[in-house]
Amino acid sequence: MNIHEYQGKELLKTFGVAVLEGHVAWSPEEAVEGAKKLPGPVYVVKSQIHAGGRGAGHFKEDPQGKGGVRIAKSLDEVRAAAEAMLGHTLVTKQTGPAGRVVRRVYVEAGCDIKRELYLSLLVDRSVSRVVIMASTEGGMEIEEVAEHHPEKILHVDVDPASGISGFHARKLAYGLGLEGKQIGAFSKFVAAMYEAFIKLDCAIVEINPLVVTGAGDIVALDAKVSFDDNALYRHPALEKLRDEAEEDPKELEAAKHSLNYVALDGSIGCMVNGAGLAMATMDIIKLYGSSPANFLDVGGGATKERVTAAFKIILSDKNVEGILVNIFGGIMRCDVIAEGVVAAAREVSLSVPLVVRLEGTNVQLGKDIMARSGLPIISADNLADAAEKIVKAVKEAA
Repeated sequence: MNIHEYQGKELLKTFGVAVLEGHVAWSPEEAVEGAKKLPGPVYVVKSQIHAGGRGAGHFKEDPQGKGGVRIAKSLDEVRAAAEAMLGHTLVTKQTGPAGRVVRRVYVEAGCDIKRELYLSLLVDRSVSRVVIMASTEGGMEIEEVAEHHPEKILHVDVDPASGISGFHARKLAYGLGLEGKQIGAFSKFVAAMYEAFIKLDCAIVEINPLVVTGAGDIVALDAKVSFDDNALYRHPALEKLRDEAEEDPKELEAAKHSLNYVALDGSIGCMVNGAGLAMATMDIIKLYGSSPANFLDVGGGATKERVTAAFKIILSDKNVEGILVNIFGGIMRCDVIAEGVVAAAREVSLSVPLVVRLEGTNVQLGKDIMARSGLPIISADNLADAAEKIVKAVKEAA
């Protein structure tokens, strides 16, 4: 689960992470009132959406104008910036061309920036440890740094048994070229970040940029905080921070039915049981010349009702021109899948080609259910056959 920058900063501040003073606003008037509480005379007005690259983005209503992060040197400029952002659609590298509507802004105090750095914490599953990453290339996307300047990315692994120690932060501090009081400030900052990461069950905490001020302080100028969904039951207060307006309605609906769903940009809807098989299904759709519209794993213990819900979610995507159901029946019985597919197809008045490949437990029973349904379901013998048939069917229907 992702949250907004200002929410992340509020949480991190409770653990001792240094952040600048700021106030969230839903209207230009609130933005001005928030700015009045700050020392001034320089303010920063930031669009709050769940996507990076805000400063380099543009608004659909003004493609040649400024981005979603603007410096203001007066209260009038704060108001003007808020008016230009609120209710308008911000397009960044991470939003795609559709962009995101800005519903709130964050007005923050200005900062005397001497250097911009990068800092993040995440779980590295290859070593089963929390990894702290840092770079001198603050402000840049870490993917670009990794591609063009991999030598500028520093990292240390933290053993979960012993936890973080002073040497972890000092190693990074020296690598970043920090000196004097900066090293102590950085060490305190990293220790506070690690505590927040562990206690909040985070998936990632990213500060980009992390700045060194003219006074030698270390401050988080931005904050991206994401939580492990599997641990949210332990943090009911965190769930209240969810902004459903920033999430895909189809993904929200899928979560209500315990379905693993991610919307994509293709035209072939996929319903599969098992993440690995789902990935293979999407790959083979690409191999045969089309693109998947989603990742959808119904899981190993799906019921007829859950399968029906999954089918409806796929069909709610206007980009879907065909559906491929690929089920290997182990724990998930083929007849249950077949019943769900038939029920959903009837309920939503299926209007796109449907190819179903079943294999495993009760496979023949599942095929019989579909054959007796009277619906135009195309049966496939194997995965390659299924991919070839759905791509062909979609092209013929176009």
